[in-house]
Amino acid sequence: MGLLRFHWDFFGPDAPATADHFRKHLEEFCAREGITGHRHWTTAMPRRCIATLECEEAHLAVVRDRLRPKRAERVVAG
Repeated sequence: MGLLRFHWDFFGPDAPATADHFRKHLEEFCAREGITGHRHWTTAMPRRCIATLECEEAHLAVVRDRLRPKRAERVVAG
């Protein structure tokens, strides 16, 4: 099964701290929902910060419906 990346955007001067705090909640969510083998990180950009969760496609529905990411992408093996 493939991998998906889910993204959440945070804006403003507190964006890096907010994204990092959200990333911690992603870890708790994955533990509670039994999502193993995942990765998560934050990416700082000008005027925004992005929190990202990468996990197996099997978890699409629970992440999409419960966490409502702003966007998602399929990870293509190269």
